[in-house]
Amino acid sequence: MRVPRPRASSYPASVILIDPPQWWHRERWWGHMVSDESYDELHDFAARLGVPRRGFDRDHYDIPEALHPEAIAAGAALVPSKELVTRLRAAGLRRPKGRPVA
Repeated sequence: MRVPRPRASSYPASVILIDPPQWWHRERWWGHMVSDESYDELHDFAARLGVPRRGFDRDHYDIPEALHPEAIAAGAALVPSKELVTRLRAAGLRRPKGRPVA
């Protein structure tokens, strides 16, 4: 099952964001899930989806394609990867590799 690519349009101002699953790992497609508000908001949303905390990596959760429809139904906005990173940086929540996690 492939999740359709988001269309260029206006995106919600503040929500949980997911990008299309486009990374193949461990026999399935994966995408990213972030919050442009806080890590607490992100952890709470992930917990409601049943995503284990070990799926959190610096500033995002890796989520399998199978969870994308459920995440969207729960209120996550599907955005292009570039938009996801832009919003994460604008919120000051981007933690690139090599930068210490506080």
